[in-house]
Amino acid sequence: MKKFNIHTMGCKANQFESSIIEENLISHGFIKEKVLNKADIYILNSCSVTHKSDNEALYLLRSAKHKNPHIINIVTGCYAQIAKEELLKNDFIDYVIGNDEKLHLYDYINSDIRLHAKDIMKQSEFNKVVLSDTTKTRASLKIQDGCDNRCTYCIIWKARGKSRSADIPFILEQINKFSDAGFKEVMLTGIHIGQWGKDFGLALLDLLKEIETKTKIERYRLGSLNPTEITPEMLEFLKTSQKFCPHFHLSLQSANDKTLRSMNRFYKTEDYLAQIEQINKTFDLPFLGSDIIAGFAGETLEDFEITRQNLICSGLTQIHTFPYSKRSGTIGESLPDQVSDEEKTRRATIIKEISKQKLEEFIKKNIGKTTEILIEKHRAKNTNNLKGMTRNYLTVQVQSEREDLFNTLQYVKITKYENGIIYAELI
Repeated sequence: MKKFNIHTMGCKANQFESSIIEENLISHGFIKEKVLNKADIYILNSCSVTHKSDNEALYLLRSAKHKNPHIINIVTGCYAQIAKEELLKNDFIDYVIGNDEKLHLYDYINSDIRLHAKDIMKQSEFNKVVLSDTTKTRASLKIQDGCDNRCTYCIIWKARGKSRSADIPFILEQINKFSDAGFKEVMLTGIHIGQWGKDFGLALLDLLKEIETKTKIERYRLGSLNPTEITPEMLEFLKTSQKFCPHFHLSLQSANDKTLRSMNRFYKTEDYLAQIEQINKTFDLPFLGSDIIAGFAGETLEDFEITRQNLICSGLTQIHTFPYSKRSGTIGESLPDQVSDEEKTRRATIIKEISKQKLEEFIKKNIGKTTEILIEKHRAKNTNNLKGMTRNYLTVQVQSEREDLFNTLQYVKITKYENGIIYAELI
C-alpha cells in the first residue's frame, strides 16, 4: 500500500481541507506516513498570502525530492491555484492540483495529466465535503469558500474564487452528525464566513438562529469576521445564545484610517474600536483576536504611531501581526512609498509586544473565575495534565488522573497562571 505525507500551510480552511485530503486517501487504501523519507507521496497544501509563503512552499517541495528522489510531489492550495503554469515548470513537482480539485485528490493522483486546476473564478457552487475525523476533540465544518472583497494587499480572492455558501440543510445535517459522533463543539470555518448566505439572499445571523434551535451541538465557534459583519442584531442574538462561545476574531488589518482606505477596507477605526468596546460590555470576558498588517505601502511613521496607540487603548485580547509582503498581481504591489523590510519587521515586533501584554492581562482577569471547559481527548504533552478549552478560548490544565473526563464538558475554577500555563481545579 502506498504511503503519503502531508504538510499544511496557512489558514484554518487549509487545515480543514488537508484533513479532507487525508480521509479521501485513507478511504482508498493509502496509509498516512509521518516520516517524509518513508512516504511514496508528498502533498503540500500551500498558502500564498505572502511571497515568503510561496518561497517556503518551493523550498519544502525541492527538499522533499532531494531527500527522496522517488517520491511523488504534489502541490495544491492557493499557491498551486494562482501559479499553476509556473509551478509545472519545476522538475521537482509532479502534480499541481487546484483548490477545488484537492477535495477529491485521489481522483487525480494516478493521472497522466500533471495539472488539474480549473478556472476557480467560474466556480459558482459550494463543494460540499464533510470531515468525519473523530480523533479530534472539536469538529470543523467549512460553511463558505471564496471572497468578494478586493483588498489591495490580498491575492487570495484569485486563489479561492467568488464567495459561495453551503446551504442551511447541509450545515444543520452535518452539525447533528457531529453530535451523534460524540462531538461537543464545532468550529465554523471558511475563507470569509461573514459573506455566508450572500449568494442565497441570507445573512450569517440567519444561519446562527437555525443552528441554535435545530442542532444538538453544545458549543460552536465562528471563524474570522470583518468588524462591519458583527451587527447589533447579531450581538443581541449571540448574547442570549446557549451554544455560542464568546470568541471573536476580527479581520482589522490596520488601526489607521488612511491605511485602511489604501487597503480598500470599508470601515473606520473609531467605529470598530467602539464595536470592540460594545462586545466587551455584552459578554463576560470575551476573547477578541485580530489581524494587523505591519508596514503596508504608504504607512508612515505617523500612521504607524496612530495604529500603535489605537491598539494599546483597544479592548482586544490578542493581535496576530505580520509584516506586509508585496504580492504579484495585487494593487498593493504597485503603490508608492513601500516600507523597507527592516522597518516592517520593527513595527511587527512592536505590535507583537502589545499583543503579549494584552493576552497576559486577559488571562489574569480570568483567574478566580468559574467556567466551563471542553476537556481534550489527549493529555497535555509537557505535564500529562488534563487540558481543556474554555468558551472564551483559553486552554487550561487540570491535575487529575481521571480519564473518564476526556471529551466531556466540566466546570472548573481557574486558579493561577504560571510559566505560560493556565491552571484550574475541577468543581
